[in-house]
Amino acid sequence: MDAMVAECLWHPTWVNCDKFATNRRGSVRFSGVLSRQQRLQVGVSAHLRCQTASCRRRTISLEVSCCFQNSPASVKKSGVIQDALDDSLILKSMSQEVEPYLNGRCIYLVGMMGSGKTTVGRILSQVLGYSFHDCDSLVEQAVNGTPVADIFKLHGENFFRDKETEALRKVSLMRQLVVSTGGGAVIRPINWKYMHKGISVWLDVPLEALARRIAAVGTDSRPLLHEESGDAYTKRGEAYAYASARVSLENIAAKLGVKDVCNLTPTAIAIEALQQIEVFLKRL
Repeated sequence: MDAMVAECLWHPTWVNCDKFATNRRGSVRFSGVLSRQQRLQVGVSAHLRCQTASCRRRTISLEVSCCFQNSPASVKKSGVIQDALDDSLILKSMSQEVEPYLNGRCIYLVGMMGSGKTTVGRILSQVLGYSFHDCDSLVEQAVNGTPVADIFKLHGENFFRDKETEALRKVSLMRQLVVSTGGGAVIRPINWKYMHKGISVWLDVPLEALARRIAAVGTDSRPLLHEESGDAYTKRGEAYAYASARVSLENIAAKLGVKDVCNLTPTAIAIEALQQIEVFLKRL
């Protein structure tokens, strides 16, 4: 009998997602019944908890009671197994944990051009139930739909920066927004005043990875690559450090065992962003 129970414990079993119940602390519980050639009925209850929000492996504690040929439960086994959860479930769990601390505050994503602010921002807004705004798009709307590249050509950078500051001022008066800012929004102190009404998150991407991303899409949509002199990455590094939270893609890659940060999924980056936001908010 013991051998049969052990065999069932080790046998891979899938449980449908609708059998899972989550709570705000990141726990998952489920129950189910396993069968072995119609002879062994095994009731399974499990408790899942992630010790750190960034981990991708979960420890599940199991207590198993068995009945054989309709006899009362005669054997109990307990143990732990390791199970890999889908990132979407982890993301949802993290959002539920962070949401009470956010209390409706806006989230501002800052970082160099090509750092993935728009992509990650859309994921965060969806999982949190927030609205998403791209600051460059807001500027374009304010200038009769003129593309950012044309605004730079026709009016210059100072004109664009003024419109950008005005856009940030307006969104800072709102709640429950995720805002993707332009790469240079951090150079004006007044912009930090508006962003610090909410939570600012720096997506810190290595320069080499940024270069590869930008090269892949071309530079026509990145006017500062043509207009700015000097190393923008170095000049803005100190300014980005004023953000409430930092999301280092190199750190994420190290934790997940990924060699190239470009292979990280936007969802994995969003999970790390929520973790760092929670760390910041708990310090307040």
